[in-house]
Amino acid sequence: MAAARHHCGYLVSLHSAQFLRVGGDPLWLQGLESAPPRLRHLDHINKVLAHRPWLTARSHIQALLKNGEQCWSLAELVQAVVLLAHCHALCSFVFGSGADVDPPQTPRVPLGTPPGYCYCDAANGNGAVPPPSNAPSDRTPRRRSLDSSCEVACLRERIQKAQEEKERRGERLLNSQTLLYTDVDEEDELVCAADPSRFDSDPAFGYQEFARREEDHFQVFRVQDYSWEDHGFSLANRLYSDIGHLLDDRFRKVAALPSPRGPDLKRAIWNYIHCMFGIRYDDYDYGEVNQLLERGMKLYIKSVTCFPDASKGPLCPLPWAPLKPAEKVHINVLIMEARLQAELLYALRAITQYMIA
Repeated sequence: MAAARHHCGYLVSLHSAQFLRVGGDPLWLQGLESAPPRLRHLDHINKVLAHRPWLTARSHIQALLKNGEQCWSLAELVQAVVLLAHCHALCSFVFGSGADVDPPQTPRVPLGTPPGYCYCDAANGNGAVPPPSNAPSDRTPRRRSLDSSCEVACLRERIQKAQEEKERRGERLLNSQTLLYTDVDEEDELVCAADPSRFDSDPAFGYQEFARREEDHFQVFRVQDYSWEDHGFSLANRLYSDIGHLLDDRFRKVAALPSPRGPDLKRAIWNYIHCMFGIRYDDYDYGEVNQLLERGMKLYIKSVTCFPDASKGPLCPLPWAPLKPAEKVHINVLIMEARLQAELLYALRAITQYMIA
């Protein structure tokens, strides 16, 4: 469900194959309507977190916790939210790294202004809104977001070999020709071709600009009022045993990764991503975003963060040609982790509001 929000065929196929490997019911993979009602009830919060997490409200939490026989417990809901947010962020990494080589079957029409404008621009009076020609749906296809590299080539070769192995072993048709699955050993690749649109109930729902220049004010999420360190960590750890420690360790390791271009650039990328989701740091000068990130880099970051299913097609590649492969991966990891934390902050804040209501 989470990977399908961004039409990430690579993850949908991978997750489908793993689902069958552990004995999952193949009927569930026919589509969202074939899954148990309890799981289908996650569809709304799934799409909100994926595209407009600032809309996550206490009412969404209440609807899931007070839904009769199909209700979720608080611990289960926190686990579900972590999984959804993790997969949404992982989609950005997959597309940003060029791993999802197949085009989306039903590209989502982006809403709002093109991915060249954000609240940082509005806050600092940086130029005008880019012309519509920069919108993902109006540009001609391009090469993958990252330059062709040996890592991507190896990945494609592995996928091809797995497909050839599947053909040699013999295909087993499941789910009215929508799902192909082959029983293989643990060490072998599983190949499972599933249509992501089957798990997407509202493909027209997508990212919209959190901030617009014509508005007089913004309802921002202020980290000083609700932060991961002071609020989200303890709540997640209390309701979902040890997940807070695991996530915190993950965020700390990303923050500690060495960057040859300095910590200021890392901070600018992180805060720029949070800014696009309406999260603000009162102690940060957002003018640094425009000073440290050139327009091409901002376009790339916004594309992979907000429009990951389109980022491998019509949008611009990662700039700064001299970047080493490790630096390019570093940028994509920052995008993934910043987006994950942003979604978690909104979801955990809504859970907190429900608990104290």
